[in-house]
Amino acid sequence: MPIVLAFAAFVTTLLGGLVAQRVRDRRHIVLGAAAGVMLGVVAFDLIPESLELSPHRLFGVPIPVLALAAGFLAIHVVERSVAVHDVKDGHYASHSHRHAAVGLGAGSALVVHSFIDGTAIGAAFQSGGELGLVVAVAVIAHDFTDGFNTFTLTTLYGNARRRAMTLVLLDAAAPVLGAALTFLVDIPEPVLAGYLGFFAGFLLYLATADILPEAHTTDHPTAATLLATLAGTLFMWLVIGLAAHNS
Repeated sequence: MPIVLAFAAFVTTLLGGLVAQRVRDRRHIVLGAAAGVMLGVVAFDLIPESLELSPHRLFGVPIPVLALAAGFLAIHVVERSVAVHDVKDGHYASHSHRHAAVGLGAGSALVVHSFIDGTAIGAAFQSGGELGLVVAVAVIAHDFTDGFNTFTLTTLYGNARRRAMTLVLLDAAAPVLGAALTFLVDIPEPVLAGYLGFFAGFLLYLATADILPEAHTTDHPTAATLLATLAGTLFMWLVIGLAAHNS
């Protein structure tokens, strides 16, 4: 059963990537919505789950929160080192200044996250069939946004559409592999909590420092982009809230 449900996540992830590919004429809406979804994933999913997995503190600060700061600073250092941003005259960088490796790194991080989603499905089924179904429904619902964000982030940094769709396919396959792995290996909770915190910082940086500024550099109305960001955040609140209510 976990493998079957993980395959459903494969389908929704792939659909998310295809939708992102098809709405290029509404790019500002896509970017705004993607930023909102990423903010929702960080605030409503990754941070609460990481804190629940590991309540331990280091010098008074929860370890997942320290990992969040580390993830935020790590991607910032990477971007500065490859000169992703062109801060001359205070203008945001054009696509010619972007470094494709950052986009590949962002897409790859989402693939790892989808892999963890698959392990969550398998682990939940080990605890009980009802819990497994609830977790699977939540993963299937938000993996659409994973595929959407994988394509959006990868192409945002100048990667070709074919390369982006390759990452979407990997992202789609990752939950299936993660669910299968739970039959063989049990991931320690402290390790998982640290990863979730680090990934939260990674996504938070990309949403606020890259995607939103890029979304607002177009000639399209700012109000539409703002509404898309709000809608993306509320959508993730709804998905995660419904999953929590049914658990």
